[in-house]
Amino acid sequence: MPARNARIWQYLAFTGVVLITPFFFVGGPGWADGPLYKSAWNLGHILFFTLLTLAVQPWRIWAGWTLWGVSTVAVLMLGVSIEVLQYGFNRQVDWQDILRNLLGVWAVLAARPQAGHSPVALWSLRILVAVLLITEINATTAVAIRQYRVSQLLPELYDFSQPDPSPFWNGVVTPADAAASEQSGLRLSLTTARYSGASLHNFPGDWQGYDQLVISLYNPDDRPLSLTLRINDLEHDQGDNAYTDRFNTRLTLAPGLNNFHLDLERIRKAPADRTMNMQEIRRLMLFTAGLTEPRTVYLRVIRLE
Repeated sequence: MPARNARIWQYLAFTGVVLITPFFFVGGPGWADGPLYKSAWNLGHILFFTLLTLAVQPWRIWAGWTLWGVSTVAVLMLGVSIEVLQYGFNRQVDWQDILRNLLGVWAVLAARPQAGHSPVALWSLRILVAVLLITEINATTAVAIRQYRVSQLLPELYDFSQPDPSPFWNGVVTPADAAASEQSGLRLSLTTARYSGASLHNFPGDWQGYDQLVISLYNPDDRPLSLTLRINDLEHDQGDNAYTDRFNTRLTLAPGLNNFHLDLERIRKAPADRTMNMQEIRRLMLFTAGLTEPRTVYLRVIRLE
C-alpha cells in the first residue's frame, strides 16, 4: 500500500508538471501588471521544480552528495534553458528565477533522509534551504502588505512618508528634506536627456467617484519650468501606446509653489477613440523635454478630490 500511494503521488506530481509547463511561455504577468501579481507568479518556479523533483525521483538513482550535485546541475541547466527560451517568446528574463528553480528541488531533497550525509550536514542543508524559502515567501508577503496599504491610500495617490520611493516611482526621485518648508515632499531631478522625469506606477488606480486630480509642485528656481503631465489606463499600457490614446497636458511652473486642479472628466475623455477606464488608471508621468541644464522640482501633493 505505501508503494502504491507513493506511485499515485508521483503521477499527481507529473500531472502538475505537465499542466504548469505551458505557463513558462504563455500567460503570466506582463510589463504593465502590478508588483503583487509578479511576485506571486515568481513563486510558481519553486512549485514547478518541487513537483518535477517528486515526479522524477532522482533518489532512485543517486544518493548523498551525488544526488544533490547531479540534481543541482540538472536544474541549473534546465533553468538557464528556460530563461533563454522565454526570451525568444518576448518574456522578461529574470535570472533570480534560477535560484527559485533550485529552491524547488532543494526543498524536496532536504526533506528526505539521504544516505551518506552526517546528521550535522543534513540539518545544515535543511536550515539553509528553509531560510532561503522563508526569504522568498517573506518577500512576496511584504509586497502583499505594501499593496494593501497602497489600496487604502485614497484620496492620496502617494504616501510621502515612504523612506524609499523606488517601489512606486521610476526616475531620479528621492525624499526631500521634510524639515525644510520650501523643499519638502519628493525631489524630482531632471536631466538634459531628451525626455527626463518621473513615473508613478504603483498607486490606487480606481479613480471613480472623484472629480479632480490635485498636484502641487514647487519650483525652487527663479525662472519658469514647463512639465508635461501624462496619464493613462491599463488598456493603454497593453495596447500600442499611441499618443492620442492617453491624457497629455502642459504644466507651466512659475517660481515657487504651483497648485494644479485637473478635471477628471477631461482625463476620462482624453483618448481619441474611447473613454479612459477610470477604474484602472495605471501610470502618471511628469517629464520635461530638451532641457539645456539640469533642473529640480519638488512634488508636494498628489491626490484626488
